[in-house]
Amino acid sequence: MRAVIQRAKDAKVTVKEKLVGEIENGFVVLLGVTHDDTIEDAKYLVNKISHLRVFEDDNDKMNLSLKDVNGAILSISQFTLYGDTRKGRRPNFMQAARPEQANTLYEQFNALLREEGLKVESGEFGAMMNVSLTNVGPVTLIIDSKEK
Repeated sequence: MRAVIQRAKDAKVTVKEKLVGEIENGFVVLLGVTHDDTIEDAKYLVNKISHLRVFEDDNDKMNLSLKDVNGAILSISQFTLYGDTRKGRRPNFMQAARPEQANTLYEQFNALLREEGLKVESGEFGAMMNVSLTNVGPVTLIIDSKEK
Protein backbone atom coordinates (compact mmCIF):
# COMPACT_ATOMS: atom_id res chain seq x y z
CA MET A 1 0.00 0.00 0.00
CA ARG A 2 1.38 3.36 -1.00
CA ALA A 3 0.39 6.82 0.23
CA VAL A 4 1.35 10.29 -0.92
CA ILE A 5 0.70 12.70 1.94
CA GLN A 6 0.46 16.45 1.38
CA ARG A 7 0.11 18.91 4.23
CA ALA A 8 -2.74 21.21 3.30
CA LYS A 9 -4.18 24.47 4.55
CA ASP A 10 -7.39 23.50 2.77
CA ALA A 11 -8.50 20.90 0.26
CA LYS A 12 -11.60 19.72 -1.55
CA VAL A 13 -12.69 17.05 -4.01
CA THR A 14 -15.52 17.28 -6.51
CA VAL A 15 -17.18 14.71 -8.74
CA LYS A 16 -19.18 15.99 -11.71
CA GLU A 17 -19.05 19.55 -10.30
CA LYS A 18 -20.50 18.32 -6.94
CA LEU A 19 -18.48 18.80 -3.75
CA VAL A 20 -18.03 15.39 -2.08
CA GLY A 21 -15.30 16.13 0.47
CA GLU A 22 -13.59 19.15 2.02
CA ILE A 23 -11.14 19.83 4.86
CA GLU A 24 -9.22 22.66 6.46
CA ASN A 25 -5.77 22.16 7.99
CA GLY A 26 -4.59 18.61 7.63
CA PHE A 27 -3.48 16.08 5.06
CA VAL A 28 -4.54 15.13 1.59
CA VAL A 29 -3.75 11.42 1.34
CA LEU A 30 -3.60 9.78 -2.08
CA LEU A 31 -3.81 6.02 -1.45
CA GLY A 32 -2.80 3.26 -3.84
CA VAL A 33 -3.43 -0.45 -3.24
CA THR A 34 -1.55 -3.34 -4.82
CA HIS A 35 -2.41 -7.06 -5.08
CA ASP A 36 -0.80 -8.40 -1.92
CA ASP A 37 -1.88 -5.60 0.42
CA THR A 38 -3.83 -6.55 3.55
CA ILE A 39 -5.42 -4.86 6.54
CA GLU A 40 -1.95 -4.95 8.16
CA ASP A 41 -0.66 -2.60 5.46
CA ALA A 42 -3.55 -0.24 6.16
CA LYS A 43 -2.85 -0.33 9.91
CA TYR A 44 0.82 0.45 9.31
CA LEU A 45 -0.01 3.49 7.16
CA VAL A 46 -2.68 4.75 9.56
CA ASN A 47 -0.23 4.59 12.47
CA LYS A 48 2.46 6.44 10.49
CA ILE A 49 0.15 9.08 9.05
CA SER A 50 -1.67 9.89 12.29
CA HIS A 51 1.61 10.40 14.17
CA LEU A 52 3.80 12.14 11.54
CA ARG A 53 5.29 15.25 13.12
CA VAL A 54 5.20 17.73 10.25
CA PHE A 55 3.22 20.63 11.70
CA GLU A 56 5.04 23.59 13.31
CA ASP A 57 5.14 24.11 17.05
CA ASP A 58 5.49 27.51 18.76
CA ASN A 59 9.18 27.56 17.78
CA ASP A 60 8.43 26.98 14.06
CA LYS A 61 9.86 23.44 14.21
CA MET A 62 8.00 20.57 12.55
CA ASN A 63 7.25 18.87 15.84
CA LEU A 64 3.47 18.36 15.95
CA SER A 65 1.31 15.58 14.55
CA LEU A 66 -2.07 15.71 12.85
CA LYS A 67 -3.64 14.77 16.18
CA ASP A 68 -1.77 17.55 17.99
CA VAL A 69 -3.19 20.21 15.66
CA ASN A 70 -6.68 18.66 15.49
CA GLY A 71 -6.21 18.23 11.73
CA ALA A 72 -8.36 16.38 9.23
CA ILE A 73 -7.70 14.08 6.29
CA LEU A 74 -9.01 14.21 2.74
CA SER A 75 -8.53 10.61 1.57
CA ILE A 76 -8.45 9.91 -2.17
CA SER A 77 -8.14 6.45 -3.72
CA GLN A 78 -5.56 6.59 -6.49
CA PHE A 79 -4.65 3.44 -8.42
CA THR A 80 -2.21 5.41 -10.58
CA LEU A 81 0.30 5.35 -7.70
CA TYR A 82 1.07 1.84 -8.96
CA GLY A 83 1.61 2.96 -12.54
CA ASP A 84 4.75 1.53 -14.15
CA THR A 85 6.34 3.93 -16.63
CA ARG A 86 9.57 2.04 -17.33
CA LYS A 87 8.53 0.84 -20.80
CA GLY A 88 7.01 2.96 -23.52
CA ARG A 89 5.02 6.11 -22.97
CA ARG A 90 1.77 4.74 -21.65
CA PRO A 91 1.77 3.65 -17.98
CA ASN A 92 1.05 0.03 -17.13
CA PHE A 93 -1.26 -0.41 -14.13
CA MET A 94 -0.81 -4.17 -13.66
CA GLN A 95 0.47 -3.67 -10.10
CA ALA A 96 -2.71 -1.89 -8.98
CA ALA A 97 -5.18 -4.09 -7.12
CA ARG A 98 -8.49 -5.04 -8.70
CA PRO A 99 -11.23 -2.52 -7.85
CA GLU A 100 -13.10 -4.83 -5.44
CA GLN A 101 -9.98 -5.45 -3.32
CA ALA A 102 -8.77 -1.86 -3.56
CA ASN A 103 -12.11 -0.37 -2.51
CA THR A 104 -12.39 -2.72 0.48
CA LEU A 105 -8.92 -1.79 1.74
CA TYR A 106 -9.50 1.90 1.00
CA GLU A 107 -12.69 1.87 3.10
CA GLN A 108 -10.90 -0.05 5.88
CA PHE A 109 -8.06 2.49 5.80
CA ASN A 110 -10.56 5.36 6.22
CA ALA A 111 -12.36 3.53 9.05
CA LEU A 112 -9.06 2.96 10.87
CA LEU A 113 -8.22 6.67 10.58
CA ARG A 114 -11.61 7.50 12.11
CA GLU A 115 -10.93 5.01 14.92
CA GLU A 116 -7.80 7.08 15.65
CA GLY A 117 -10.17 9.99 16.31
CA LEU A 118 -9.42 11.80 13.07
CA LYS A 119 -11.95 13.60 10.90
CA VAL A 120 -11.87 11.95 7.46
CA GLU A 121 -13.46 13.19 4.26
CA SER A 122 -13.11 11.19 1.07
CA GLY A 123 -13.51 11.19 -2.64
CA GLU A 124 -15.65 8.73 -4.58
CA PHE A 125 -13.93 5.44 -5.36
CA GLY A 126 -13.55 4.84 -9.10
CA ALA A 127 -14.89 8.24 -10.10
CA MET A 128 -13.16 10.92 -12.14
CA MET A 129 -12.40 13.46 -9.42
CA ASN A 130 -11.06 17.00 -9.29
CA VAL A 131 -8.89 17.49 -6.21
CA SER A 132 -7.64 20.90 -5.21
CA LEU A 133 -5.51 21.90 -2.26
CA THR A 134 -3.25 24.53 -0.83
CA ASN A 135 -0.06 22.62 -0.01
CA VAL A 136 1.66 24.21 2.98
CA GLY A 137 5.45 24.19 3.12
CA PRO A 138 5.24 22.53 0.70
CA VAL A 139 5.33 19.28 2.66
CA THR A 140 4.82 16.14 0.58
CA LEU A 141 5.82 12.65 1.76
CA ILE A 142 5.55 9.16 0.28
CA ILE A 143 5.07 6.14 2.52
CA ASP A 144 5.04 2.57 1.21
CA SER A 145 3.98 -0.18 3.60
CA LYS A 146 6.37 -2.61 1.89
CA GLU A 147 9.34 -0.42 2.82
CA LYS A 148 8.98 -0.61 6.60
